[in-house]
Amino acid sequence: MDAPADKLHPTKKHRPIAMGIVSKQKAVVLMLLLWTAGFMVLFAATASWLVTAVAGAYLLLNIAYSVRLKNIAILDVFIISLGFVIRLLLGGISGSVTLSHWIVIMTFLLSLFLAFAKRRDEVLIHNRNGIMARSNIDRYNIVFLDAVLPITASVVIVSYILYTVSEEVMQRFQNQHLYVTAIFVIGGIFRYLQLTLIDSKSGNPTAVLLHDRFIQACLLGWITTFTVIIYWKDVMMFN
Repeated sequence: MDAPADKLHPTKKHRPIAMGIVSKQKAVVLMLLLWTAGFMVLFAATASWLVTAVAGAYLLLNIAYSVRLKNIAILDVFIISLGFVIRLLLGGISGSVTLSHWIVIMTFLLSLFLAFAKRRDEVLIHNRNGIMARSNIDRYNIVFLDAVLPITASVVIVSYILYTVSEEVMQRFQNQHLYVTAIFVIGGIFRYLQLTLIDSKSGNPTAVLLHDRFIQACLLGWITTFTVIIYWKDVMMFN
């Protein structure tokens, strides 16, 4: 459904369907096969109708997004973020893991932040080349997005700090010093804002993660610090 618009986009035009490498008919057949295989594997692995039902809801949400909801500004990014939350819930249910409400909130907000940053990139492309990557792009502009992004980034940071100092999380990890890891989250968010607002490189979050050394360093620092804080007592007791 996005192929006509993708053909006009400077990077999305290289997608298989937009390039004509894969026909729409073959894509539909492949899609149905993957749906069937995916649900079969999911049910076989979890034996849970609840997990399968949540996955079905996720599928229906994506169909609704592709057909109609992606054309409604603001709602479109909310739907994208909700999709990430559903994936998180699927993982929690499948692994019998109780999810902190903070992790759900942060997943939604971080996805919202990345989605708005991506919309900014699309607005810039539209302003430069007149290419409409999506039909609702005229309902966004740089002024609006430059106001929304810092607000969303701020709430993400606050949510993470509240997560690290929440009684529930401190009891679960048996540690009161998780807040130290917030420095890497703040650094990563600020760097992404810099790439978005100054360098205009927010069109592909995956590419940013794979190529930006600063964000990679923040991610590595966060993982290392979080791990050390959690397991330091166990290491000391073992020694």
